Amino acid sequence: MTDELRTLNLHDGNLMDAKIIMEENHFRHLPVTSGNKLVGMISLTDIHRMSFGGSYGQEDAIDTSIFSVLTVQQVMRDNPSTINIQTTIKEAAELLSKEEFHALPVVDDSGKLEGIVTTTDLIKYLLEQY
Repeated sequence: MTDELRTLNLHDGNLMDAKIIMEENHFRHLPVTSGNKLVGMISLTDIHRMSFGGSYGQEDAIDTSIFSVLTVQQVMRDNPSTINIQTTIKEAAELLSKEEFHALPVVDDSGKLEGIVTTTDLIKYLLEQY
């Protein structure tokens, strides 16, 4: 689990802010919070779905326009599946293998975000075992 997280507040910024944070930090998933509560997740895939310019050779101009208008709340996945700190690696892997996402926020009993587990984290863990 990664516990040093960068998050985005639900009401701060637009999609361009999320895109910049992800690109600068090489993240593929960004938890969205309201206070200390997790309210959504946004992925690089979600952001790429909003990009129309790639097929027309004008990606920067179109991205800037669309990303500046759309809010994180409009694009994020509401109420993402979560796990808690007691969830086993096997349970996390099972959940990720059944769903269409590649990251699971880790929350405590009150819903406070504690970390995130990604498919990359699980692969690294398995490699360490061998």
